[in-house]
Formats: sequence, structure tokens, C-alpha cells
Amino acid sequence: MHDILILWSHSVCYLQTEFKFHWPHHRTGSSVGSEKDMLLTHSVYAPVEFWGGSHLVESIPVGLYLSSPSSRQSITDSWLHLLDKANSSVHIAAFYFTLRGDDLGLHEPLDSEVSTTSTDLAATGAELREVDLKAVTGGIVHTKLWVVDQKHFYLGSANMDWRSLSQVKEVGLSVEDCSCLAQDAFRIFGVYWSIGGVKNGSLPPYWPARLSALSSSQNPLHLKFNGIPARSAPPQISARGRSDDLSTILSVINDAQKFIYISVMDYLPLSQFTEPLRFWPTIDSALRAAACTRGVQVRLMVSCWQHSYPDMFIFLQSLQVLSRPPLTCDIDVKIFTVPSTAEQKKIPYARVNHAKYMVTDRVVYIGTSNWSENYFTFTAGVGLVVNQTGSAVDPGQQTLQRQAEDLFLRDWESEYATTLSVDDVDVCPRH
Repeated sequence: MHDILILWSHSVCYLQTEFKFHWPHHRTGSSVGSEKDMLLTHSVYAPVEFWGGSHLVESIPVGLYLSSPSSRQSITDSWLHLLDKANSSVHIAAFYFTLRGDDLGLHEPLDSEVSTTSTDLAATGAELREVDLKAVTGGIVHTKLWVVDQKHFYLGSANMDWRSLSQVKEVGLSVEDCSCLAQDAFRIFGVYWSIGGVKNGSLPPYWPARLSALSSSQNPLHLKFNGIPARSAPPQISARGRSDDLSTILSVINDAQKFIYISVMDYLPLSQFTEPLRFWPTIDSALRAAACTRGVQVRLMVSCWQHSYPDMFIFLQSLQVLSRPPLTCDIDVKIFTVPSTAEQKKIPYARVNHAKYMVTDRVVYIGTSNWSENYFTFTAGVGLVVNQTGSAVDPGQQTLQRQAEDLFLRDWESEYATTLSVDDVDVCPRH
């Protein structure tokens, strides 16, 4: 008998309209590090062998890369594989569950791969808990995290949504047989689960030691992924000792020596969901400094879809123009667009590159947040950084950094990615 515990945010609003959740630092005792030298911390269903260790997984929207299907494991297959490995427990933290097209009144034939809903799961004995953060803080949980037997886990951009498995481009990380890291991820789930059990809209004055971080940017775990030594700093959360997500991202940027490749749906140096609007140059300034001061190659790939924010492209053009003389900073911005048929355009909140990751010559970062202020000051999200720099690799193996670099360059050089023009006004026709 397996224990299946599923947790999701009570909010039913989608990414572009949600309010965010702030983990108050004074309550949690979280430590925010900024050390410069810290070591941190498809779907095309091509056949792939499963193996122990860790590997990047992805969902590729139907119709993309038809001439060259990905050999990477799909997120669907990675989830099913984790379920097959489960012996005692499955813990899932999710923004929402929409795993059937008919949940939305749709009858799209491409939705047949996954038919399980939260209602079905509850009827079969799974324990579910809604985290009504709106009642507590006015926000939501934006996390997408699986922990299986406290031994295996998944995190990434994919929501528990049939569209994330066939109509949205997603990237995640699947890790097997790594109990120390899985147990740390389980502690993050534990914080969410505790909040879900609160009925009076309050948070504890402090989090118990059993939920404290097992690793952080200051105290990274020393692991072996696929037999390759790795250092990692797991996700942002509020319990004591947990590294702050934003500080981790900044450290990754500041630590890069040769290149920084970023794929993220939204990139906006503003307080995206709050009034009055606030300028927030934290990440933007770090990227400018990397390209213009340190000579690091910066490539930033963002998404164009129906719900893109027009303001975003103005800020992106201000980055792109830095590559022109006399500055000639080594920075380039591309827009990734997922093409759609007339029928596919009818599917709401789909046909977009939803990935959120960064790879440098030093580390790879996999996260669940878009890059605007509210995601780092009001959102409960997770991220993982792995450092395998200089590791010896056996034939047939790849470090996670190399996997992420190859994935990024495939998309960057594809027909779906176009260089951002600094002269045009309408660089993302959204309709």
C-alpha cells in the first residue's frame, strides 16, 4: 500500500494573474547568502532507456522538432517511471491539477495521455490537502515538486496539467537513488503540508528543526550524479538554513566566467503583480555587469505567446542594444515562439516555452519561477543548482551542465527562436 500525499494551491488563477506569497524572513530565520565564490549550492515520445542517477527531462509541444525528435526522456515518462519505482510514498506539491482536457470543457484529441485528476486520486485513497495561501497571505504555491519514497524526486517547470505534457514546452530534472537530496526536498514539501493544515490563517513563529534545510549555498551537499561528483544547493523555502532563490541566481550569474545561457518564459525587471509598479533591476543589473564588465557571453531566450507582457520586450531591447558599438557587450536576446494550428490556438494557456533554467560554464540551475520581482518576493517556489565543473565523465555520460547546454543550444539555434530586433515596436505579435 503506497501513501500518496498531494498538495496544491487553492488559487485557481493562472500564471499571468496570480498574486504571490511572501515567506517572511523574520519568521523563518532563513539565511540569505551572497558569497561570490559559493558553490551552489517532449512531448515527442522517442524511446529512451531509464537509468539511475539524474537527467534532464522535457516536454515538447506536439508539432515541434518533427524532423529531429528529442532523445531525452519525456516528463510524462519520467513521472510514470517514478511512480513505478514507488514502494511506500509519493508526495506531490503542485500549483494546480488539470490532467484532463474535459476539465476545461475541451475535447482536444491530444489530451488522452494522462487522465488522472485530483478527484480520481482522492477516491482511490490518496490524501490531498489544499494550501489556501490566499487566506493566509494572499498568495499561492507555485512549486512543481515530486518526492518518491524520500529517495527519488522531480522538480521543474511543468504543472500537473495535460497541457504541460503535450502542448507546452517544459524542462525538469529527475533524480533517482539520491536519498539525502530527496529527503531535503521532502522537508520543503513538509512546510507546504504544514501550512495546508492551518485553518486559522496563521503561520508558526518559527519552523521546527525537522523541517530545517539539510543543505544550502553555504553548506552544499557533496553528491554523485550518474557517478559524477556534484555539489548542489536545493530549493528556496522558509525553514531555517534554506538558501534564498534570488541570491542563488545572482551567485550563479556572478560566478560565471565564460557564458550564461538562460531560458525563461517571462523576464521583467519590474514588480509584475503589485501596485504601484516598481522598477526592479536586480537580475538585469547582474547580467549587464557580466556581459559588459566581465566579458561573459550572455544569451537570454524568452517566450512570445498570447499572454506575454508588452513591457517585457522594451526592457529586453534595452539589453540587446548593449551589443552595438561602441559598447559591443557580449549579450544577445532571442524570442522563442511555439507555432500553433487553428485548433491548437483554441487550447487556453498552451503553446508556449514555459521552461525556467540557466546554465553557465560552472553550474546548472533548474527552477520553477519566472524572472520578475514578485516571483522572488511573494512566491513559494523551488530551485536546484548543481556544480559538476571539471568532473571526469565516462563514455556515454554527460554532466547535467552539458545536458542543459545542449538543450539550450538546440532551442537557440532552432527555427522557433528569432533574434530580438531593437528597432521594431511589435516584436511579439500575440494574436
